[in-house]
Amino acid sequence: MPAAPLPAEVAALLARPNPAVMATLAADGRPVTVATWYLLEPDGTVLLNLDAGRARLAHLRRDPRVSLTALDENWYTHVSVQGEVVSITDDIDLVDIDRLSRHYTDRPYPVRDRPRVSARVRVDRWHGWGAVRQP
Repeated sequence: MPAAPLPAEVAALLARPNPAVMATLAADGRPVTVATWYLLEPDGTVLLNLDAGRARLAHLRRDPRVSLTALDENWYTHVSVQGEVVSITDDIDLVDIDRLSRHYTDRPYPVRDRPRVSARVRVDRWHGWGAVRQP
């Protein structure tokens, strides 16, 4: 599995609003996956945003390891990144979830009455398939 930094074609795929699935580890060690929005930041980290009451947030606080798989329009082309959450912060005024929502829907996030948190993931390695297969 290649290490970061991401090659240009991998970063280009991750920069698009692709369907994605993130994986965390529950307290008993079982993997837990959930569909999610993500945003590749200019510094190469991945922004995730979670409802403050979600179990996966507790998973990330206990064990910061995370994997994210983004699927291209042709899902045979996909990229998985693995890394660690390097920060978890309150999403004051829902700024980050609005960025994600605009990236995916061109509109601000509609649910305004629940607290949210932002998690930033440092990408340590990646794996690609299809048009972004690693060397």
